[in-house]
This record gives sequence, structure tokens and C-alpha cells, in this order.
Amino acid sequence: MKKPELLIPASSLEVLKTAVVFGADAVYIGGEVFSLRAKSKNFSMEDMREGINFAHAHGAKVYVTANILAHNGDLDGVEAYFHELKEIGPDALIISDPGVFQIAKEVCPEIEIHISTQANNTNYRTYRFWHSLGAKRVVSARELSMEELRELRANIPEDLEIETFIHGAMCISYSGRCLLSSYFTGRDANQGVCTHPCRWKYAIMEETRPGEYLPVYENERGTYIFNSKDLCMIEHIPELVEAGIDSFKIEGRMKTALYVAVVTRTYRQAIDDYLKDEALYRSRMEYYKEEIAKCTYRQFTTGFFFGKPDHDTQIYDNNTYIKAYTYLGLIGDRRDDGFYGLEQRNKFSVGETIEVMKPDGRNEEVTVRAMTDEEGLPLESCPHPKQKIYVDLGIELSPFDLLRRKD
Repeated sequence: MKKPELLIPASSLEVLKTAVVFGADAVYIGGEVFSLRAKSKNFSMEDMREGINFAHAHGAKVYVTANILAHNGDLDGVEAYFHELKEIGPDALIISDPGVFQIAKEVCPEIEIHISTQANNTNYRTYRFWHSLGAKRVVSARELSMEELRELRANIPEDLEIETFIHGAMCISYSGRCLLSSYFTGRDANQGVCTHPCRWKYAIMEETRPGEYLPVYENERGTYIFNSKDLCMIEHIPELVEAGIDSFKIEGRMKTALYVAVVTRTYRQAIDDYLKDEALYRSRMEYYKEEIAKCTYRQFTTGFFFGKPDHDTQIYDNNTYIKAYTYLGLIGDRRDDGFYGLEQRNKFSVGETIEVMKPDGRNEEVTVRAMTDEEGLPLESCPHPKQKIYVDLGIELSPFDLLRRKD
């Protein structure tokens, strides 16, 4: 049985390293241009180089997204950008636009090309088309069922890989090609600046009754008619493996290190347990479900995998994420006095009970015994965002142990 790749998103160098340490086989990132997540932090060329070197040193790969739908004015910039990428050597480029694909083949033919879900890849003839042009992998449209994915695998060359989203946010539009943001705000989702209007609250108004807003669904506050639940396939690893999916992709290039650590570690354990022993995997299902719920999410669905979604797949009454834990920071260096350094992400205090999340699967509840600033002066709390502090938690820690607090 072929082991599928676990592919994780990263919004920053810190998150990339977290993904790799917590079990990612590969990470996908965006540069500062031509990526569909222009609002995320994204990577400078220097950070990208460091991230690729870090991943390769740990046996992982890095894929760079360049999946905008390009206009004429983008093409010269794309070519220059690919010349820069050629020098730092990512493992693949993720592309949706045929013109951008052609530029990549001309400038850096040695780098694999993966075809983005933005290209609406819904049938095996499309897969064969991209393969004939030299693509190594095609990302399936989220709108495909498990049966369609099995049929895809049976009708494409063995060396052509299928990548499929198995966890994360769902888009209201077909394969993410949405015009709502552009219509409402002038910010084009297909150019990487989506404002996510599918998460906004909506009502309807009858033409002859101006100002009288009627709920589309029975809720006096309006309705979130476009607001999908999040995809989660943690309970269906066997079906995904048996369908011949080569890469299990997680959505979330704007997520925190906590989200990435939780999702990466949980899917890593689930995949490895299943490949070792299906009975082991099934016996630990409640643990996986409990763990995956410790990151921020919007209720869960299986999307299109087992039939077309219905009204139960939508969230009509709110736009609220479920949030079980607060991210506090990642452990870094160790000082001579035994205190461990971190750049805090949210406030916590001496005497608080928090949790240490370790890459090996352990969660350890600890009490914050002491805290100092960079000069060694004692602190009672760390109120300033991204403040560098040192803590004594009473246990031995390792780099990239993640601190979190239960809400």
C-alpha cells in the first residue's frame, strides 16, 4: 500500500518549521507575489530559501504557489519571479494558468509543476492533458466524489499524481473561482486578495418594501447563506488511501502555528496508524476526533466525497469559529539557568495552568512557575504581543514544543 504524502500549508517561516517538525511530508507556501493568499504574511526570498533548506534537512519538500489567473500585466513579473525561484530550488510550483505554466516550463524546467485546484480539474481527460504537457501532479477539484477519484486513478498514467484536499475551509465557488469579493470590494479572489464575503451575514429585501430586511432562513439576525462548514476526513483515511490519492492536502495558508501543529500531528498519527494496522487506526478514532477539534474550525463536513452537500453542510446562523485553545508560543532557545525562550503570541501569567503540545504526540499539562524578560528580570505576565520571554515550566522542553491554553 502506497504511503500518501501529508501536505501542509504555511503562512510564515515559523509555521513552515512547525509543520515539518510536527510531521509534514511537504509544505506549500506563497511568495510575496502571484499567490492566491496575498493577505497572508507570505515569504520573502530569504525566508523561502531558509524554509526550503530547513525542510530538506528534515526530509520534507516545499512547493511554491504561483496560481493566480494572470493578466497581461502580470506576465513579465511572473517570468522574473520564476528566475528567482530557479536559484533557490523549491521542489514544485503550483500553477493554474496555462500561460504561467508555459513560462515555468521555459524558465525552470527542472522544477516539477503541480496543477492547482483553481484549474477546475474534474475529469481524467483533463489530468491526461496536463500530463502530456509535463505536469507531475494535478490537484483535484473539491467538487469530486470518492467514486470519481477512484475512476480518475484508474484512467490516468501511474506516474501522474493526484493531490486532494482532505481538511480545512471550503469555498462557496467552484474550485475557489469566486467573484463575490471583486463585486463587493474590488478585491479579486483570483488575484489573491479575497475578502471572504461568503462568511458575511445576508438578508433579502422585497423590491416594494425598501429597508425591510427578511431573513433567508428562520433567524432574526439574518443568515450566512454562503458559509460552509469545514472539511474534515480524519474518519475516512482508508477510503482516501484505497482511492489512490497520492497527496493529502490540508487547507489553511493563513492559519496559525497552533492550527498547523494540531492538524499535522493528528493526521500524521492517523495515517501512520492506518498503514501499520487498520484495527489500531479505528480503535483510536475518538482520540483523533478529540485532537482535531483542538484547533480553530467551523464545524465539520465531508464535503463532496460521499455525495453532493445539502443544507446540513452550511452554517446559517453565525460566522463564528469554534475555538478550544489559545496559542501562546513556540519554544526556542534554552538559557544557562534552565529557562526556555519563546516569542509569546497571547498573554499568559505566572501561576497559570497551560499545556505543552509535543511533536511526538504527548500533551503535558504544566504550571508556569516563573517568567523573565530578555534581561532576566522577573515578570508576572507577558502583555505585549510578540514579546520575547523566558519561562520555567518545571519540565524539560525541546525546540518547537508548542504552548497553548484551554479556553
